[in-house]
Amino acid sequence: MSKSTTGQDCPQSSGDAAASLSRRRFLTSGAAAGAVAAAIPTQAAQAADITWDREADVVVIGAGAGGLPAAIAAREKGASVIVVEMNFDIGGRAMMSFGGLYIGGGNRMQQAIGMQDTPDLVFADWARPEMPMGRFSDRALVRTYADDNLDMFAWLEKHGVKWEAYRPKPDRLDRSRTRLNCFAWPKEATNPMRGSGFVRPLAQTARQMGIDIMLRQRMTTIHREQPFSGRVVGVTAIEVDDWFKPTGKSINIRARKGVIVASGGCADNVEFRTMFDVRLTDEYQAENSGWSKRTADGEIAALQVGAALGATACQTTEDDNMLNKGRMGAKSNGAATVIHPDAPHMFRARAVGLAVRDYQNLILVKETGLRFHDEMAGQRDYDYLAAALAWTGDPKKMNGGGPIWAIFDSGAVAREKWQVKPPYVDPEGYFFSADTIEELAKKIANDYQWRPMPPAALRGTVERYNAFVDAGADADFKKPKPLHKIATPPFYAAWHTPCIHDTYTGIRINTKAQVVDLHGKVIPGLYACGDSAGGFGQHGICRAATFGRIAGFDAAGQAA
Repeated sequence: MSKSTTGQDCPQSSGDAAASLSRRRFLTSGAAAGAVAAAIPTQAAQAADITWDREADVVVIGAGAGGLPAAIAAREKGASVIVVEMNFDIGGRAMMSFGGLYIGGGNRMQQAIGMQDTPDLVFADWARPEMPMGRFSDRALVRTYADDNLDMFAWLEKHGVKWEAYRPKPDRLDRSRTRLNCFAWPKEATNPMRGSGFVRPLAQTARQMGIDIMLRQRMTTIHREQPFSGRVVGVTAIEVDDWFKPTGKSINIRARKGVIVASGGCADNVEFRTMFDVRLTDEYQAENSGWSKRTADGEIAALQVGAALGATACQTTEDDNMLNKGRMGAKSNGAATVIHPDAPHMFRARAVGLAVRDYQNLILVKETGLRFHDEMAGQRDYDYLAAALAWTGDPKKMNGGGPIWAIFDSGAVAREKWQVKPPYVDPEGYFFSADTIEELAKKIANDYQWRPMPPAALRGTVERYNAFVDAGADADFKKPKPLHKIATPPFYAAWHTPCIHDTYTGIRINTKAQVVDLHGKVIPGLYACGDSAGGFGQHGICRAATFGRIAGFDAAGQAA
């Protein structure tokens, strides 16, 4: 019998038979093509043939913003719970978030500051048909979320989340409230992000309630009584190392009442994400992938037992943070995340990255050495992102736009006060310097640069841009009054390729967070929440927590 690997929050170590078979081959080949999903097996064993190593009433896949509330909710209703988490620590992507929740409805904090709100207003905001972000959401899910806001607020407080304050201004679809921040976890010295204040207290509560959180366990298979019929009866997980690679030991965990998928979405899985946007080829990195991988393990395993996808249009509305311009000088270069140099996952992240205060200090070029857009575009400017993702001529790769490089000089370094050395930049393929522009172009090389950057092309681009500075106008892309020449060595090239941030689609669910199949029928014993679930295009923690809690309550109430 395999043994649980429950640990502390911060461990020290870093149709017919032929049609069914065809479906399984399709799904598993898609998983195998993505390196991050390589551990997923070709097909599940027949449930009756499985020897179970462990069992619980409810098994939760993922210990993040959806999984922890799911586990606690199930335990509150008397269910025994096992959580499997593939990272060395809890938290998922929420750990590296700003810790803000779209939550209101007229709670005590809103009343104290005179913020008028009701569940009806919450629903009206998040189902707005004039806004692409609200236009494609399943309104039944939005209504459920809105009606749950008040109870969720009090429930999270009860389980240790401490609220800081509502933000000064509304954002995204909110009109009648702003986003509510939680306090950062006080002992999280090497994590400057507030998200620790959401997941740490919930993990503490979970363990105090006797929930078994098994770290470094990657779910590979969801088991159903028959391939596409009957109840979901458990999962298989495999022990993984710090790089999420299997170490060879697997464990079969029976779920007497339900399995809840809360594995974090698909942003790191190229094969899966390109089902929704074919441009998102392998050069584009997922934000926070140094901390937690969003491998689509849960989605693929659910599809293998008959699940459908839900509200996929939410993924490509181009009005929110599906993609962002990013930071620079680091591979996983999301704009929103700040990493501490001593963070426990720095061995994966390799660099903090550089934030750009003023894009007058640099130009952005493709692997051709040529500019392609006004650099002053904002982080979520989808005209800029479309230009960045446009084809640049690779005859073997028609989709994706290739690397984007920021080019600047020592004058820019001084003005921005950048530290152009490790751990702030990654010199192993993502940051280069040289005394001449031509030498710099020759140095630029990494796994995604399909051909060397032409030195003469980069030199011509810099000289032309410097002429625009002299003229006070950008004749190519209308950058507002270019201010600074790129003229003082050393010269620098920093990876500045757009980054993938949010996942807004996944497994189709109903208002009880039950997974629905291609025929619109519930798959008994299977639930999903957070970025693994489709249907509600909302950024952040509250969507995950809301449907995680709903899933936990419902799963615990099922007959064993």
